[in-house]
Amino acid sequence: MPELINSVVTLALLVLLQAVLGFDNLLYISLESQRAPEAEQSRVRKLGIGIAVGLRIILLFVLINLVEVLGDPFFSTTGGWIEGNFHFHSVIVLFGGAFILYTATKEIIHMMSLEEEGKVTNRKPSPPGRVIGMIVLMNVIFSFDSILSAMALASIKDPETGAHLGYQLGVMITAILIGGLLMILLADRVTAFLQKNRMYEVLGLFVLFIVGIMLLTEGAHLAHLSFFGNAIQPMTKTTFYFVIGVLLLTDIVQSRYQRKIAAEKIRRSNETP
Repeated sequence: MPELINSVVTLALLVLLQAVLGFDNLLYISLESQRAPEAEQSRVRKLGIGIAVGLRIILLFVLINLVEVLGDPFFSTTGGWIEGNFHFHSVIVLFGGAFILYTATKEIIHMMSLEEEGKVTNRKPSPPGRVIGMIVLMNVIFSFDSILSAMALASIKDPETGAHLGYQLGVMITAILIGGLLMILLADRVTAFLQKNRMYEVLGLFVLFIVGIMLLTEGAHLAHLSFFGNAIQPMTKTTFYFVIGVLLLTDIVQSRYQRKIAAEKIRRSNETP
């Protein structure tokens, strides 16, 4: 009975972890899927998440067996103005951060490009297969931290010696499946919300931009990267959510202020004889 209770508690914590760490992933999926033809977008999101969940389970098995090997550096640079020890995990996180920064910047520039009529320039839809591939790729990159955190939570230790005995593998797989199902259920709703509230789509792109910065700092920290002797510190989740809260509050205040200004202009125009 105690083992069952422990498994249930661990499962609940892992599902909560998947939900918290999956926010930025879900945002990326919602924005990226809009590149596909409109009729294919829902299918692209569901298929992309489904494939990514399968790969996440495979990645779980890989990390369990190779976690120590993946942490060994294969490239180092010492002396000069940059120093660091790069290993597989750090390179994956650095690549993910750089790619998300590129994607967010490109989308922001696209939204700022206007035609003479004042409408956002139309963009040719991307092939569904390409969009699915990008969703799967970024989902796997986002999976590293969540899986490593899950391994820490689901670790089995000897109560007397504290020695590591293994992992609650079934619990971790169940949490991954539940997390994937939640993402499939929420992806369409998040996308619909962003499409109906275009100002929040802009906010979402800037959130994605911050996610890219967070991943870059985390990857640099994992590689013990330093410039001119100054080590790069990772952006914590607490800092990330604080910045998101400030952005959201600023956006709400600004939108209400703009509505009041518009209402005041209408009132004054009506009063003018």
